[in-house]
Amino acid sequence: MGTKLKTVAREVPHITAQESSPLKRSGGVRMADRTAVSPSRRITPVQQMLASGTGALLTSLFVTPLDVVKIRLQAQSGSFYQGKCFLYCNGLMDHLYVCQNGMRCTSWYNSPTHFSGTLDAFVKITRYEGVRSLWSGLPPTLVMAVPATMIYFTCYDQLRDLLRYRMGCQGNQVPLVAGGLARLGAVTVISPLELIRTKMQSRPLSYQELRVCITSAVAQDGWVSLWRGWGPTVLRDVPFSALYWFSYEMVKAQLCQGYRVSESTFMMSFTAGAVSGAVAAVMTLPFDVVKTQRQIQLGEMETGRCAVKKPSSTLHIMQKIRVESGYRGLFAGLLPRLIKVAPACAVMISTYEFGKTFFENLNRERMLQRL
Repeated sequence: MGTKLKTVAREVPHITAQESSPLKRSGGVRMADRTAVSPSRRITPVQQMLASGTGALLTSLFVTPLDVVKIRLQAQSGSFYQGKCFLYCNGLMDHLYVCQNGMRCTSWYNSPTHFSGTLDAFVKITRYEGVRSLWSGLPPTLVMAVPATMIYFTCYDQLRDLLRYRMGCQGNQVPLVAGGLARLGAVTVISPLELIRTKMQSRPLSYQELRVCITSAVAQDGWVSLWRGWGPTVLRDVPFSALYWFSYEMVKAQLCQGYRVSESTFMMSFTAGAVSGAVAAVMTLPFDVVKTQRQIQLGEMETGRCAVKKPSSTLHIMQKIRVESGYRGLFAGLLPRLIKVAPACAVMISTYEFGKTFFENLNRERMLQRL
């Protein structure tokens, strides 16, 4: 029995702060590093996807009310008209919404209640329309946002462990490369689906009409037409992801070292997620401003709101913003972005890490029960 327990202990090792820290591994690759069992091997990819899916749902529930209130405040100012495109963020992805019937787009865009500010909007929506109204428009966005998040987080863990434990790569560049590649893959998979969703929103289309619409677009501009808007999205999301994971792994390792623990706690993951999310949000804000403008521009082209023309390039939009508003224009909306991104990153990563720990313990108990 003692021999079996030792075997289990070797198969399911406890990850130490030294193993998880990219700071202490910048030197040569030690033999212990090469033979260590990667953390992702202690849980299955399916369990990783379940943990990230749970985190995605909780993040959406937390962040969506903030964006609903923002949209309601915009709607009462009369800025919505037929064909108007605006972005709706559920904390995971930005989704393009199309206003189809002017001020009567959808009930939650423009209800008769008048709001004097953000806090007043929260109170009045809850009081007169019910708490559920704070999550208006959320279910359709989850169809793509949750699978995209599951792909992204699972790919990051798998790529990180592939680079670190199987290829022997060490140092701070591991989370940087793994984070960027994981986000690149997720964006590439989701971009055509988001374009199709925008087309279906712009006007009622049967599946046959949608197929004809997509086929004609491909015949005219090639398969690359399905990835319109991919460039600005990648330009923002890939650097954000790379910086986020780089900062997260570093801050988490420092916290573990400071508190002299081998594994991060829920609050450590929460803190590291908030800090790294804020850092990445500030450093990639100019790309976010450009991406928002270009995504709306492409949406209005798809819905026929503006004449069909070649969309402005990312560099052209940045130059236009600089000429019209100066360099400060590239950092417009800094505070709202921080308020939205930092808590979303904190909730997502802490929930994901908690889910992974849960499945690790579950797998360990199951292995012990087999003995």
